[in-house]
Amino acid sequence: MPYGYHGRILHVDLTHHLLQVETPPEEFYRTYMGGSALGMYYLLRDMPMGADPLGPDNVLVFALSVLTGTPVHGASRATVTAKSPLTGTAGDSQGGGFWPAEMKFAGFDAVVVKGKSETPVYLWLHQGKAELRDARHLWGMDTADTWNTIRQELGDDKIEVACIGPAGENLSCVAAIINMANRAHGRNGLGAVMGSKGLKAIAVRGKMRPQVVDRKGMLDLSHWGRDHIESDFDRGFGKYGTAGVVSPQHHAGGLPTRNWNSGSFEKHAAIDGRRLYKTYLEERDTCYSCATKCKRVVKVEEREYGSVQPIFGGPEYESLATLGSYVGVGEMEAVLKANELCNRYGLDSISAGATVAWAMESYENGLLPAQYTEGQDLRFGNGHALLYALEAIALRRGPLGDLLSDGSERAARRLANGSDQFLITVKGQEAPAHMPQVKRSLALLYAVNPFGADHMSAGHDPDYTPDSYKAERLEPLGLTHPQDVLVLNQEKVEWMYRTQLFYSLMDTLNLCMFDWGPGWQLYGTTQVLDYVEAVTGWDVTIDELMAVGERRLNMMRQFNAREGIDRAADRLPKRLYKMLEDGVSAGLQVGVAEVEAAKDTYYAMAGWDVTTGTPLPATLERLGLGWTLAPAPVFA
Repeated sequence: MPYGYHGRILHVDLTHHLLQVETPPEEFYRTYMGGSALGMYYLLRDMPMGADPLGPDNVLVFALSVLTGTPVHGASRATVTAKSPLTGTAGDSQGGGFWPAEMKFAGFDAVVVKGKSETPVYLWLHQGKAELRDARHLWGMDTADTWNTIRQELGDDKIEVACIGPAGENLSCVAAIINMANRAHGRNGLGAVMGSKGLKAIAVRGKMRPQVVDRKGMLDLSHWGRDHIESDFDRGFGKYGTAGVVSPQHHAGGLPTRNWNSGSFEKHAAIDGRRLYKTYLEERDTCYSCATKCKRVVKVEEREYGSVQPIFGGPEYESLATLGSYVGVGEMEAVLKANELCNRYGLDSISAGATVAWAMESYENGLLPAQYTEGQDLRFGNGHALLYALEAIALRRGPLGDLLSDGSERAARRLANGSDQFLITVKGQEAPAHMPQVKRSLALLYAVNPFGADHMSAGHDPDYTPDSYKAERLEPLGLTHPQDVLVLNQEKVEWMYRTQLFYSLMDTLNLCMFDWGPGWQLYGTTQVLDYVEAVTGWDVTIDELMAVGERRLNMMRQFNAREGIDRAADRLPKRLYKMLEDGVSAGLQVGVAEVEAAKDTYYAMAGWDVTTGTPLPATLERLGLGWTLAPAPVFA
């Protein structure tokens, strides 16, 4: 009997409405472990080169890990993988809630979706069974109505549903996949991939809980986490969530404001998590078996910007920034409504907010032609214009929605009038709300990350300073020489690369990086070994687990290379090289030469060709990925 997994992967052929279960051996699970690495295996194995991201040949994978469904804090997450319609790269996005654990209880480790259905369908997984059901009546519904309607028609109010809203149906390249009407697989536009396949939702329910080898050892970890949550971790992060980072980011000079023209926002206190906690917070929600309770749930009665319903949750830091300071909006109720629209319609709040910020700067500089503005005053600070633009994007409504629905880079390319100077994108994906000018290693991370700029793919510089250094967590990763926060030297490159491998492992084990990590998080690096061993019985080492993270990273770079994406795409937008001119960060600047030198060091460190930035054959062979050079399935 397998421990931690079912040994059952569902393959769904939507073109022919065929369902088939694959039963890989234990070796497969120990090699890829789940999540992102497992998803990348199927992309590389089953997707033809050059596949249209919105065509039937794209492979869409929903993957759990060998740890999912066990009662430990921060372990109810899933990864969705596909070729991204936003970037053309390997697409990858994580999400939490109760849906991941419930999918494991339904009896499956992963779902691999191919083809395209002629009419909308949803997938129903329950107690080891799978069926495709008609979803024509669900098409056009928002995420909450879809969830509730499926529960009603299947007669079970404990069913969890991952679905798309109108944004995914309209093939917006910034569309998200949403569960619980407020947990998002946001990045890379993977909601559009679901929409292109005619797959409205995946509903899950079951009682097939995974077996574990050492139940006591696993529960000891859970109890340790519970006891340590009742400390500064809860009084800070748990109480305010990521929303509490807004004002600290401003005071550090790293809160992107008015499309990254500044790192300081004069209205930061108005949209900070502490104010949110005191005014609009209804409750602290959580994910399956997690006592951290960092998820915000807000409520606003009918006012200037309309009402905000608790079912759509509340904003994380990224949303408060991208829907607040990015667009110069300092009214909390406008930001809360904007966040609701993103969750209701199924939009990535980062890319959607950043796209509106680009449009506002283009408008203020006379580079957004009148036929696109639809009479809206798209200036920074206009909350009503923000909400109008978000609805237009989700519904692909009118000239403005048609222009912005596929993100800022495609919009700028379409206008071809110089508005590309305002882009904050890498590989076509809008950047998250952390500024490399004040977190220097992020300049390198944003450039080289396989699927575009991402803030959750490596550690942040403040965790590797002499004042913050935690030897017990970082020494196992080979990081022993903490650095000043504003340097990008060889040691800082080493920091970025080693933590990138660890975070890559986290995305494969589907562990929450707010609970598990090398820095301020609840659990530390070596506790991951204890967790994997307790669940699976595998006698793992830190080197073996880091190799899993390295394998996933190399699979992504190899996929990109196959699609013609190499070092030339590892470039930052011009705005990120601009010197900041006000606030705490005034005078700070990232240099082109230092980033290029850091890239050389990084590629060599990773075992990649320094000229092309692609994995060397010897590196792939060492990781057991030689088959990707001439694709053929290893575990048939």
